[in-house]
Amino acid sequence: MSDLDEIRRRRMEQLKQQQLAAQQQQGASLEQMQQEEQARQQFENQKKNALRQILTPEARQRLANLRLTKAELVNAIEMQLIQMAQAKRLQIPVTDATLKQILRETTSNKREIHITRK
Repeated sequence: MSDLDEIRRRRMEQLKQQQLAAQQQQGASLEQMQQEEQARQQFENQKKNALRQILTPEARQRLANLRLTKAELVNAIEMQLIQMAQAKRLQIPVTDATLKQILRETTSNKREIHITRK
């Protein structure tokens, strides 16, 4: 019976070590996810602050409304506005009329597809 007890004890130790290793791995991946989330939030805060300085309240409201339907387009335009402001190629603050013009220029590049039925 002592051999059987010894085998059980070893197996229990192995299982405990495996469980501990799994918990450590989960903890490491959880920490990594938290760091990534924190970095993403920090980036979003920096972007929001930059846009606050670049855009007038009316222009910010227009982007917020547009975000409801075309989030990818708004993200691209926001990044474009920030880059243009950093390169000093943009007159700050950007008014609603200027933003409308930028939106027209950005969206006019897309081709329209017409389907005619016979």
